[in-house]
Amino acid sequence: MPSATEQPAPRPGPLRRLLGGSRSRRAEPSAPPGPDAEQSAGALGRGVRILLGLAAAVVVSFGMAAIGNILAPALLALVLTICAQPVRVWLERHGTSQGLATGAVGLTLFALLAGFIAILWIATAQFIGMLPDYKPQLEQAGAQFASWLQSLGVGPDQVAQIKAGFDPAGFLSFFSGALGNALGIVGLLVIVLTMLILMPADAAYAPTLLRQLEPTQPNLVFAISGFAHSVRRYMVVTTLLGLAQGAIDGIALWLLGVPAPLLWAILAFLCSFIPNVGYFIALVPPLVFGYLTGGWGTVIAVIIVYGVINAIVQSVVQPKVVGNAVALSQTLTFFSVLFWAVVLGPIGAILAIPLTLLARAVLVDSDPHARRWRPAIGDLAVTRELMRSESEARRTERHRAKGGRNG
Repeated sequence: MPSATEQPAPRPGPLRRLLGGSRSRRAEPSAPPGPDAEQSAGALGRGVRILLGLAAAVVVSFGMAAIGNILAPALLALVLTICAQPVRVWLERHGTSQGLATGAVGLTLFALLAGFIAILWIATAQFIGMLPDYKPQLEQAGAQFASWLQSLGVGPDQVAQIKAGFDPAGFLSFFSGALGNALGIVGLLVIVLTMLILMPADAAYAPTLLRQLEPTQPNLVFAISGFAHSVRRYMVVTTLLGLAQGAIDGIALWLLGVPAPLLWAILAFLCSFIPNVGYFIALVPPLVFGYLTGGWGTVIAVIIVYGVINAIVQSVVQPKVVGNAVALSQTLTFFSVLFWAVVLGPIGAILAIPLTLLARAVLVDSDPHARRWRPAIGDLAVTRELMRSESEARRTERHRAKGGRNG
């Protein structure tokens, strides 16, 4: 029998037995999760991060669209400041004071923008003045096109909408509205001018700030420097080639007798900044008015001129000069034009490549772990070399196999 001082151990109650026995019993360690559980947890976490990233992108896109009236000119000023930064540095290196160099660059850019808008305004006004002369021809062309669509089985409602697009009153209202929006253009120029004065002044500190950040944030400095270099090279080259392309198109349209050649030359220059889509936007108006003035012969001549110039500039000259500065896939480039046009309007379409490069710098280039995705979004320099070596290896193997069979 146990002594009076010794008490029997209390039996665990039903609740304690349900929870795992008595308090004195040590809990057995659970088995570590297997590789399948770890992979499932990793996939779940990655999926949640992707969904959160997409949700954040949607919220940011709607926010940018809501303030597009001030964000678009601010981003335009940022791109222009990046392009003009070497000029300001050159002026300061040759003895010009920092304030004078900044103001000179800002005023020069503003004067160029104001002159360009003035030329566009004059060309549009001339086009509006001559548009009523083509009213009978436009209506006749619309009727012929509608009859052709009806013969293909297109519904009457769709045909009526397309036929209404040939109404000269629609052209007049569109271009008159563009001319009447002079106040909005002045407001845009004021925002751009103010930004072009403030941004270059702040950009004077950029080299020192980058050197200050480099010891602690080398990846961020790498991304910002690469973005500035890529945007500057792309915009400068595209501007020069666009000027040449617009001038050649305008001269060719003038020789062919197409109305308003100056307006279509300006349109060709602006559309040269819009990859994939810009060529077709710039081609349609000269085709319509070329058909009205010269028939199908003029239409074919316009297609040949625009096609040859576009092929030479955008497929031969521009890739060799720009090189790997852009490094975006064709699919991503096309999507970026659509995306930024929806978010920021026409300025977004023109700045689609610089804005996409900015997003790549922030999301990919600044993170060494995310930088591995650069080949997937268009940086194919190493991939092309690998494909070349693999193709050469397969060719060598085929020759060797063929030689073995002949032997």
